[in-house]
Amino acid sequence: MDEILELLEKDARISAGEIAKLVKDDERSVKRKIKKYETDGVIVGYKTVINKELVRSVDHELRALIEVNVMPQKNLGFDHIAERIYRFPEVTSCYLVSGTYDLLLVVEGKDMQTISNFIAEKLSPMENVRGTVTHFLLKKYKEDGVMLKHREENKRIAISY
Repeated sequence: MDEILELLEKDARISAGEIAKLVKDDERSVKRKIKKYETDGVIVGYKTVINKELVRSVDHELRALIEVNVMPQKNLGFDHIAERIYRFPEVTSCYLVSGTYDLLLVVEGKDMQTISNFIAEKLSPMENVRGTVTHFLLKKYKEDGVMLKHREENKRIAISY
């Protein structure tokens, strides 16, 4: 992968000037390359990784991984059903995977009931969905290559004899 892309992937806030120094190129050239990557769809967005456990609020969202077994449609394969599924606002990520299940979804909702309703009312009734398995995420340690370094104090009482 291009060095510019690697640097942006690690830190989307890095300036074109800083990149130019690191790759030994001029800033104008780096800006042109970045613009071309954006135009060509190589760079599709910029993202901040947030440790949501440190900013819990009333509307804290619960995340779940949902494995979905689907029946691919003739002449359309998995793409058509995947597109119908990933258009739901609850679905934040959708992957075609190998193994027992075909699709892996990352779904967000305000609580377990919201996610359960999504599965029962929207996902499972779809014509080509054959089955689902849901895993609720309990804690994040690392996301998108970034370690979330929040440690809670050990609240255990020391026992001595």
